[in-house]
Amino acid sequence: MTKTTTSTQHKQWLIGLFIAFTLLVFLQVAQVNQLFSLPAALSMGLRWIFVLALIAYAYVNKKDLTTWIVVSMFVGTAIGYDFPDFAQGLEVVSKSFMKLIKCIIAPLLIGTLVVGIAGHSDIKQVGRMGWKSLVYFEIVTTIALFVGLLAINFSEAGVGIDLSSAAQNEGVLAKVQPKNWKEIVLHTFPENIAKSIAEGEVLQIVVFSIIFAIGLAMVKEEHHKHTMISWLESLSEIMFKFTGVIMVFAPFAVGAAIAVTMSKMGAGVFINLGKLLLTLYAALIIFVTCVLLPIAVLLKVPIKKFIDAVSEPVSLAFSTASSEAALPKAMKAMESIGVPRKIVSFVMPTGYSFNLDGTTLYLALASIFVAQAAYGENWQQEFPLEKQMLIVFTLMLTSKGVAGVPRVSLVILSATASSFGLPPEPIMVILGIDALMDMARTSVNVLGNCLATVVIAKWEGEFGKEPVAEEE
Repeated sequence: MTKTTTSTQHKQWLIGLFIAFTLLVFLQVAQVNQLFSLPAALSMGLRWIFVLALIAYAYVNKKDLTTWIVVSMFVGTAIGYDFPDFAQGLEVVSKSFMKLIKCIIAPLLIGTLVVGIAGHSDIKQVGRMGWKSLVYFEIVTTIALFVGLLAINFSEAGVGIDLSSAAQNEGVLAKVQPKNWKEIVLHTFPENIAKSIAEGEVLQIVVFSIIFAIGLAMVKEEHHKHTMISWLESLSEIMFKFTGVIMVFAPFAVGAAIAVTMSKMGAGVFINLGKLLLTLYAALIIFVTCVLLPIAVLLKVPIKKFIDAVSEPVSLAFSTASSEAALPKAMKAMESIGVPRKIVSFVMPTGYSFNLDGTTLYLALASIFVAQAAYGENWQQEFPLEKQMLIVFTLMLTSKGVAGVPRVSLVILSATASSFGLPPEPIMVILGIDALMDMARTSVNVLGNCLATVVIAKWEGEFGKEPVAEEE
């Protein structure tokens, strides 16, 4: 089968599905507004014909994980709407998935943070380029956190979701016991790393990893140092693959989560999900236009040339929802506009651990969304500004060092929510549209790291001084 034939078939499938979906929405809206009524069996049959067509499209065209997740959203919606009693039994599927996600936290954080600091960011070894990169990363990602925080405070997308029925088997929603500053500081430091791992204390794991990395960087014996870094790199690589294996089950978990949500909370919850999705996209657009663009203009980055260079890697990141998938293209693209290879090879991989602009913005936004969903109209009383600042401070640390795997930010979000006594149910709700959010935040991650290489090259006075690498 030729590429042209395959492309034509894809277009025919998409056109057919779009027409079917439009017709289905029209019939549903017409029924709601009592323009006419269809027999319940016919209405249900039309829904399932559309769902089966979606499944056939994904199967026949061998679509990727992101496509299957989107398809599973429709499947879950249909199951929850038409078979609510059966759908409630699917809760075990989504909860099992969340447990598997949580078990990744400790080994992934320890491996990536220690390697990121001891293996790449030894100030004595990398000199000016090292501290300049770290300063730039921290400033930009902190701004991203505050943009996300402001956006969700403005939209209040989580307010109005009724979680009482979803939490009926979990008891009363957990509330954070007030702690004074001494208790907060003491709780940050681990007394036993095994205990911290077992209890999912993310901040304690991060503090341990940072101190361990500093100690490892100070080791003079190269054999011992490189052996440990190599072992931790292997651990990180295995945990990324481990995450990839778990993500194979993501479509089932997403479908189950949507089905449970629909059966327990009704279709009205999707108004809030749409609001959350729009809030994220608007916040990311604001961040790009009001933060990244001014940085590029201020440093006299050739905007048109830069946009042309990043368009392909950013598009690849959007379609795959994986920063790592776009890494080779992104590095080559930055070399093609005049960033020296020595800067690209240092800044880009380091930025993949410490400069996740889209992910950090999303985490701040999603964490407050969970609080809003948990506490409703009174969420600002339960989560005043100082507690929101504490979440931002926590995310400044926990969001570093985890990148490259689609939807891996769920690891950090679930851990942060758990640390602040927030229930898991709103995260189950977010699962339903996480694929759509992941594509956007991953694109901004890649865009931010591409700009970072240019910024550091400009700061070092080396932009455009080496022969430009030609695109293959």
